[in-house]
Amino acid sequence: MRIAVIGVGLIGGSIAVSARERLSAVVSGFDLDARSLELALERGLIDRACAGVSEAVADAGVVFVAVPVGSLMESVAAVLEAAPAGSVVTDTGSTKRALVASVDDPRFVGGHPLAGTEHAGTSFARADLFDGAAWYLTPSARTAPDALERLREILVRLGARPSPVSAERHDRLMASVSHLPHVLANALVCEAASMPSADGDPPFAAGPSFRDITRVAGAPSAIWTDIYVQNADLLDAAIGRSIESLQEFRAALAAGDAVRLTALNEAAAAARAQLFGGSR
Repeated sequence: MRIAVIGVGLIGGSIAVSARERLSAVVSGFDLDARSLELALERGLIDRACAGVSEAVADAGVVFVAVPVGSLMESVAAVLEAAPAGSVVTDTGSTKRALVASVDDPRFVGGHPLAGTEHAGTSFARADLFDGAAWYLTPSARTAPDALERLREILVRLGARPSPVSAERHDRLMASVSHLPHVLANALVCEAASMPSADGDPPFAAGPSFRDITRVAGAPSAIWTDIYVQNADLLDAAIGRSIESLQEFRAALAAGDAVRLTALNEAAAAARAQLFGGSR
């Protein structure tokens, strides 16, 4: 099996090395960042470093486009123009509506693995990144059923749990469970850092709950600014709903309404249990 990966950062590099180890695939890679491409070859993430997209995808059966959201449309178009007729082309972007609407090719299946860390870059790529991870697939009416099934089988072998969903549904989900948490994490750390201090005050210290909830604060702007812009309408709606929830807490605090505060806390506990099957 021959696979091409366009963009060999954390996600692309992890796809590459996982495909080599678990599919015995021969992996060609390309990245605009020459150092990232060199590092991917040095680390054994890819078999062959290519000088361009056309070279990388020339004999590929499956192509993964793992570039920032802002470059996806251009990159996917270039891949589809150069990829073999029988290939499958997918991406790993965190927003799907605009990209899926722009592609009219039966070989293309939109995709998004829900995997990653607070770190980015080729140095952090690893073969087990997708073990047990949900991987959304967003086929369109133009997608060939065979392309979808071939990709699904490969993702299962990489350790992921592929799940088809519409591009609209995907972006709505991500606005709430991925993009909004980044916004809130940014706001929380900025609010904490703005607290006034005086000489003699102890140094700032935070418990594990603050560190956990702000783990993704300040994630790479080269990736996240484009995500915010691409999903701005649905993210704005999610922020609005969060503001309404905060206002409920604020009103209960102002009224000293312990009953209402307890009810809000218990409602959140029940909602989390529903989302995560009762796990804490």
